[in-house]
Amino acid sequence: MSDTTPTSAAASQGPLPEPTVLARTLRVLSGNRTGVIGFVLVALIIGAAVLAPWIAPYDPTAIMVGPRMAPPSAEHWLGTDNIGRDIFSRVIAGGRIAMLVAMASLASALSVGLALGLIAGLGPRWLDNVLLLLFDALRSFPVIVFGLAVVTIIGPSLFTVVLVVAITSVPIYARIVRTQTMALKNAEFILAERAMGVGMPRLLAIHVLPNVLGPLLILASMDVPLVIATEAGLSFLGMGVRPPTPSWGVILNDGYNFIRNSPWPVIGGSIPIILVTLGFTFMGEALRDIFDPKLRKAR
Repeated sequence: MSDTTPTSAAASQGPLPEPTVLARTLRVLSGNRTGVIGFVLVALIIGAAVLAPWIAPYDPTAIMVGPRMAPPSAEHWLGTDNIGRDIFSRVIAGGRIAMLVAMASLASALSVGLALGLIAGLGPRWLDNVLLLLFDALRSFPVIVFGLAVVTIIGPSLFTVVLVVAITSVPIYARIVRTQTMALKNAEFILAERAMGVGMPRLLAIHVLPNVLGPLLILASMDVPLVIATEAGLSFLGMGVRPPTPSWGVILNDGYNFIRNSPWPVIGGSIPIILVTLGFTFMGEALRDIFDPKLRKAR
């Protein structure tokens, strides 16, 4: 009779395979209600932005669609503004502007920050010091003040907002990449592979980038509300998207001018910003639980 026990059989099979990203995601979300809420809110916001031309009940720029400064009703779910435009349609259309600014600016900042961070972490000492000085100089300017300066030079537009947000975000991502790269380049397994003749492009692709991209994506997801709030603030001040384009900041500006007549434009412009902040913050925390190795081992 064989004396093989279940324990010895399991031990002979070796260690269990590492769960996939999808399996880790489902496991974390099963015990994280705020993470589920975050993913659902983000999915709804992105879906509404993509499908805005089809789900908006009225033309967001059409004047006198309904009565002026009307309260919420079955025809106009968030009421109308001072020239009769449907606020709900403008909020839905404004989501496209917000997502466009967030995706374009963060993608640009991530790309440039990743390249500069790798150069600073792997390059000579003098180049690292020069890049750090550049990063500190850019971060020393408040975003709104820097936006005022850029708008004065090239004028207010959607491109201006993307440019301001991208430039001010690059130092944040570049510093993170630099720190991660400097920690990895002196690791024993990196030194061993370099001693074996492995080239730097292969080391970057296999070891450095996978360890750097995770924290970057988590930080980028949690920066989306900040980017959208920056766009709304610049548009509110007249330095971003220009009317009649339905930006959330433009909606807030229009509502602020007539807040004594009706509070609904301000409420309608504020709700999506709150939902975006909650959704992407909750999703970012869930992503951190999924991809952070320390938190992964604790589960």
